[in-house]
Amino acid sequence: MKEFSILIGGKAGDGIDKAGMVIARILNRLGLRLYVYRDYPSVIRGGHTFSIIRASSGRIASHLSKVDFILALNQETLSLHRNRLKKDCLFIYDSDQVKIDPPLACGIGLPIKDMLKEENAPVVMRNSCVIGGFCRASGIGWEILEDVFRKNVARETDLNLKVARRGFDAANELVKIEPLNQAALPLITGNEAVGLGLIKGGLDAYIAYPMTPSSPILHFLADAAEGLPLNVIHPENEIGVILMALGFAYMGKKAAVGTSGGGFCLMTEGVSLAGMAEMPVVIVMGQRPGPSTGLPTYSSQTDLHFVLNAGQGEFPRFIAAPGDAEEAYYWSHVALNMAWKYQIPSFILTDKNLGEGTFNFDISSIKEVVETKPLAWNRQGQYKRYLDTDTGVSPLTFAPEKDAIIKVNSYEHDEFGITTEDPAKTVQMQDKRLRKGIYLAEELEGMRPVNIYGNRDSETALLCWGSNKGVCVEAAAKLGLKVIHPIVLWPFPVKQLQASLRGVKKVIAIENNATGQLVTLMNRFGFKVDEMVLKYDGRPLSLDELERRLETLSNPIGKVS
Repeated sequence: MKEFSILIGGKAGDGIDKAGMVIARILNRLGLRLYVYRDYPSVIRGGHTFSIIRASSGRIASHLSKVDFILALNQETLSLHRNRLKKDCLFIYDSDQVKIDPPLACGIGLPIKDMLKEENAPVVMRNSCVIGGFCRASGIGWEILEDVFRKNVARETDLNLKVARRGFDAANELVKIEPLNQAALPLITGNEAVGLGLIKGGLDAYIAYPMTPSSPILHFLADAAEGLPLNVIHPENEIGVILMALGFAYMGKKAAVGTSGGGFCLMTEGVSLAGMAEMPVVIVMGQRPGPSTGLPTYSSQTDLHFVLNAGQGEFPRFIAAPGDAEEAYYWSHVALNMAWKYQIPSFILTDKNLGEGTFNFDISSIKEVVETKPLAWNRQGQYKRYLDTDTGVSPLTFAPEKDAIIKVNSYEHDEFGITTEDPAKTVQMQDKRLRKGIYLAEELEGMRPVNIYGNRDSETALLCWGSNKGVCVEAAAKLGLKVIHPIVLWPFPVKQLQASLRGVKKVIAIENNATGQLVTLMNRFGFKVDEMVLKYDGRPLSLDELERRLETLSNPIGKVS
């Protein structure tokens, strides 16, 4: 088997997420390429949770609705997902929790309760038993399982291995997963890639109040901070988060914050302060369905226009929406660099599908970011914090500085930072701030803000942004289509989008929202889209679902060259 999927499910608190990652690491040792999708409710215990681990010989970044194996820790898992199985009987289950009707008696049932009792092991180790059963059923050797457990199961490793061995010995081989002759690539989540990109960019401080789906960045960087010159802070609320980040910027320290829609609502006045005071800050915006609390642990692409227009007044900003782990790493670094080069807010738009999805990560494929040091004061003459320059970017110096008075002002101000209501100075300073956006847009033209995949000669193109990249690229490869994937969404890459659409007669937009937010933004610049495939139930499009949706359009894909 070189292309297959495994679903492991149970209730919240059963350790399904950890178990899914252990399975992924076992398969990764075989040289397979992986993508892991997590689905869990907004409860700590009791709700149904599952992970789909998809494995392939080539790079992937999407999941399939149909699976080859089901590992069921409770009855609900088999009841909800058995119709996903491609073939009957390829499931492994806790026979104390799952009851199989006699006519359907198949699969591998493990008497886990007795096994745990005999090993004096806690209930949470049920997943280790099922993993052991899966490895035996799929022909994966014990030595690989043991090595992965020893490297990735930190607590009570030996006891977990005893339980896994019981499951391994109680199962029988059903299929054979063969190792591939290719090197393993590290496994990483999109959130971890964002954190690593920020660190690579010289991050000094990360400030966040926990909010799904960006909370894992806070946890990841808090762990990483022990070996780095990095401050990681969890303030009392999101207002404190954004203001603290601006305080770090005032002192010359590179800061980033993370949040989701509800938290960002509280940050918007601080974002506007950053625009007026020309304070660099990076904001990681993990989108989830709204309005209000919405679906806290699910995903959407519903906040593009919110981020684009957040904060009163007019000021330049940078917005990037990466589509996979490598892009999350690279563009997070770019966002931090742009924030400090142009003294503006920079946004990294993510969602749960990207942030909490797990990908193989090939750092050798990522080009280096050309770092630009912030424009520094030359210490000549009296310091003007808001000196009006050709580019609009003013030279910086930071406290404590005995030879300069460094003013930061939320009111309109002159070049020194002194409050003014003079009409001429108001126009001068507003033009100065907006001028930075012009130079930012020009710089981005040379950075591939729009990527093209698939059949470049196809007259039909799938248009997508953010985490829909993976599923669209795979669907396009099967259907012979072109994929257009803009990463930079502001300043809007008009020229690059025009170039990518040359020769295209039919454009189909793929978005995880109900209104087509990218399409609406494109209309503003005169671009037209022929069809839309929209999904807004909080779940991502699977590869087979997207293919079906494309076939049901008013002018099906098969009728267009």
